Amino acid sequence: MSEQRHSSDKEHRAGTGQSPGNSYERTMLEAETKLRTIRAERIRRRLITAMGIGVLLFVTLVPFYWMVRTALTFPPEIFRNPRSILPPQWTLGNFMRVLGMVSAEEAVALGGTGQALGFFRSLWNSIIVTATITVGQVFFSACAAYAFARLRFPFRDGLFSLYVAALMIPMMVLVIPNFALIHELGWLNTYRGIVAPFFFMTPLAVFFMRQFFVSINKELEESAYLDGAGRLKTAFRIVFPMSMPAILTATIIVATTTWNEYLWMLVVGRDRAVRVLTVALGIFRQQTPQGAPDWGGLMAGTMLAVVPITIVFLLLGKHVVNSIGHTGFR
Repeated sequence: MSEQRHSSDKEHRAGTGQSPGNSYERTMLEAETKLRTIRAERIRRRLITAMGIGVLLFVTLVPFYWMVRTALTFPPEIFRNPRSILPPQWTLGNFMRVLGMVSAEEAVALGGTGQALGFFRSLWNSIIVTATITVGQVFFSACAAYAFARLRFPFRDGLFSLYVAALMIPMMVLVIPNFALIHELGWLNTYRGIVAPFFFMTPLAVFFMRQFFVSINKELEESAYLDGAGRLKTAFRIVFPMSMPAILTATIIVATTTWNEYLWMLVVGRDRAVRVLTVALGIFRQQTPQGAPDWGGLMAGTMLAVVPITIVFLLLGKHVVNSIGHTGFR
């Protein structure tokens, strides 16, 4: 039977004109064609991804480029040659005016309006407000997150869901009631009035750190309990040190959000004594009602205002990548 089948296969190949060599070559040709198709598809996907990243980078970096270009350009030349990639006429006078290094007459001679920004005072106010809010929010949010992650109490999950739902409430809705409360307390134009609504907790930070705490092995805490440690000692000696990447990430988020906050700072802290940088820049822009804003000075002040928070992000930014896998964000 096997000899008959073998002879019939030979007769079939002879009748169709195929040979074992031709069949192997056809199989290899098909495999090579499929491999080329897969490689071409991979290259196409990489090109599309690279183009998408390039577009996002362009959209993100162009405002920073225009800010730097405007800050380094002599004010009368800013719009005279807008197609120039580099500043048409370089100058550091805009920074000197913003930093208060020249008199009002000299500022006008440098192309400015002669108005003072009060940069260093506003910078100090921004540092105080940002540091206070960041320390308070991160500390109390970490404590609340640990309670939601480890403690057992009635309606815990429901309260956590309700708390996280507060993320959907826009800040605009809370401005009026918060302002009314601060006004009744007599805290307008004070550090207390600026800091009070943000000092304790924020839903985002609580949710962020709670997701990290849940991923920590409970056996470490149980070992600490066996050694006589209580809840507070376990939290501050074991859980929080192990969660330092998430805590630093929350610190960056809170600090950046507070540093860039404008609406609440404008409503409560317009006085020069407590005026932060964002409010000072906004008022500086409005000090030329009869003409165009001092774009050179405004961009120089904005560029200087970006530097501190950028340094913080560069120093701690790597922790964002290290902790993002533990938070549930994808």
